[in-house]
Amino acid sequence: MIRPGRTQLLRILRRNREGLVLGDDDALEVVLPLSEAPRDGSEDGHLRVFVAPNADGRLTATTRTPKIEAGTFAKLRVLAIRGAGAHVDWGMDTPLLIPHDDQKKPMEDGRWYVMGAYYDKEAKRLHGSTRIEELLDNTELTVKEKEKVDLLVFGKSDLGLSVIVNNKHQGLVHANEVFKPVTVGDRLIGYVKTVRPDNKLDIVLQPIGYRQYIDAHTTLLAKRLEAKGYLALTDKSSAEEIYEEFGISKKAFKKALGALYKERLVRIGEDGVVWIG
Repeated sequence: MIRPGRTQLLRILRRNREGLVLGDDDALEVVLPLSEAPRDGSEDGHLRVFVAPNADGRLTATTRTPKIEAGTFAKLRVLAIRGAGAHVDWGMDTPLLIPHDDQKKPMEDGRWYVMGAYYDKEAKRLHGSTRIEELLDNTELTVKEKEKVDLLVFGKSDLGLSVIVNNKHQGLVHANEVFKPVTVGDRLIGYVKTVRPDNKLDIVLQPIGYRQYIDAHTTLLAKRLEAKGYLALTDKSSAEEIYEEFGISKKAFKKALGALYKERLVRIGEDGVVWIG
C-alpha cells in the first residue's frame, strides 16, 4: 500500500512523458519526475522514494529526504506566519503548513519548535502539529521495561523531561534522573524504567542496572573515575583544583567522594583516588 507522507520502497511499473510510474500492491500509482529518475533504472525494479501530495493534492514521488514524515517528529524552524498558519522549513521546496488549529500555542516567525507530522485525508495534505500529546498513543505499548528506546525531548517542567518514545509513545524522565544538561529538541537514547498500570512510561537516560547515585555530583565523579581509573585529587586538594577539574565546589566534591568511598567503589590515597568499583 502506498502511504502518503512516508518514505517507502515502490515498484517501477512503467515510464511515461512525466517520469517513472511507481506502485505497490494496490491500484494507486505515483509519478517520479524524469529529473529525479535514475538513468540506469534500478537493479531490482524498485526505488525508495518519499510520497507526498503536491499543490493540487495529487500524490507525487521524490528521491529527496524530508526532515520530517507522517508519524515522525522533529525540531524545525518557522519561515513565515501567513494565511492558514505557520509555514515551516522541512527540507522540501514547498514549506510544511502548521494550521492554526494544530498549534498548541501561536507560533512565531523564525523560532524553532518540536512538531509532529500527519497526513490529513480530508484535505489531502501533509500537515504539521505542535500538539504533540495528541499525536502520541500509550493505549497499546510497543515497548517494555529495560528496553532501549529513542527519545526526542518536547517539554521541560518541574517534574522533568517530557519525551517522545520511538515516535509513538509519551514518556517522562523525572527531574532527579537527569544528570546532564538537556534542552527541548535534543535527541537522546533512553531506557524504559517503569511501565505504570495506566501505561505511562518512566524513562531513564542510563541503562537499567547502572548504579544509581545520590546526586548529579556523585554521578559525575563516578563516571570520570570509572573512565580514567585514577584521579590526582583528594579531599585535601584545593578548591581551585577541584573546580577546574569538575566545575563543582570542594564541599560537593567531598560529599560525592564520601558517598563512593562508603560504597567501597574507590580507594583514597595520599596523592589521589583509585577506582576499584
